[in-house]
Amino acid sequence: MATPGEPRTATSPTPPTAPANVVQGALRLLDYWVIVYRRTWKGTAISSFVTPLLYIVAMGVLLGGFIQGDPGRLDGASSYLAFVAPGMVAAQTMTTVFGEVTYPVMAAVKWHKTYYSMIATPLSVGEVILANLGFVMFRVAATSAVFLAVMSPFGVFESWVGVLVAFLAQLLIGLAFATPIYAFSAGLRDESAFALVFRLGMIPLFLFSGAFFPIRNLNAPMEALARVTPLWHGVDLTRMLTLGQVDWSLAAVHVAYLAVLALAGWLWAVRRLTRRLIT
Repeated sequence: MATPGEPRTATSPTPPTAPANVVQGALRLLDYWVIVYRRTWKGTAISSFVTPLLYIVAMGVLLGGFIQGDPGRLDGASSYLAFVAPGMVAAQTMTTVFGEVTYPVMAAVKWHKTYYSMIATPLSVGEVILANLGFVMFRVAATSAVFLAVMSPFGVFESWVGVLVAFLAQLLIGLAFATPIYAFSAGLRDESAFALVFRLGMIPLFLFSGAFFPIRNLNAPMEALARVTPLWHGVDLTRMLTLGQVDWSLAAVHVAYLAVLALAGWLWAVRRLTRRLIT
């Protein structure tokens, strides 16, 4: 343990920070994350700004032209484009998060050791995590805003208020994925597990959580499994908001599920990264 006046190292953690001060501490890293984005934004330009348009044209307009829009079979959507577009927004939120809290987190712990430098200052582990997650939420907000803006000329929105709430819902969906995946990444010793995370986690969720077809088309066991995935909750919440067909009791279940997952992931992330950094 460090004595009074001795510089703090990774083996002598800052005393736990009061929750009210965690945000203030995280804001001290704002300039760091601004610099990171200024130096790397070109690498995300395609995924953030071009991919949404390609998704809408390919899946919604071209493929959607071959699918008859039956509201009774498309969860209330009048066309396949109106059905698939909100699902793609939520799916894009998920894939953005996966990209931001897997390899980048391991790099900050193992390769670049950025986190060790951060906690060698008066910053706590919780503040470091919150600042990183804040950057992830910025990325989610940017990609979601662009995606929703690209959708607007296609006439798939029934309520602009619903669209604004759907945008806010993307932040909750992003947190529900970000905190547990962050926690998982923070404790890994090597990157080999990420192949399984993407192949057995992200891709099946992307394909079978209701983004591209109603999950009732699956067999009963697969449908039940899909209903407990966070992406299905996010997709269904986003779709009902953009279509203006909100089932408030079901929406409350979606919000509660995602919020609990985000909170549980946060607690796990703080504990796991603390164990990794503070020896």
